[in-house]
Amino acid sequence: MNSQTLEVASEDALGVIEGQVQSRLHGRVRGLRLVAGDSGLILLGHAQTYYAKQLAQHAVMAVTDRPIAANEILVSPPAPAVGGPVAYGALVRGG
Repeated sequence: MNSQTLEVASEDALGVIEGQVQSRLHGRVRGLRLVAGDSGLILLGHAQTYYAKQLAQHAVMAVTDRPIAANEILVSPPAPAVGGPVAYGALVRGG
């Protein structure tokens, strides 16, 4: 087995871990990716809350013994709704 085979096997293993973690998160983290760094796994993706970011880290710890080097999941809450029922009602009533 050469080093290229080992890299592919490692990428396959990361894909399996990603799938297990996503099944535990129920869509709370979009675009979840795990990258193998020199000192451990790096978590990447987007979440709407810090709680979801934390859940992702704990889910990874539950499915693998590999250390986590960094949790770089970006947290960005959803933008407020524009033109929703409340905003529309205020415009109709004039206030």
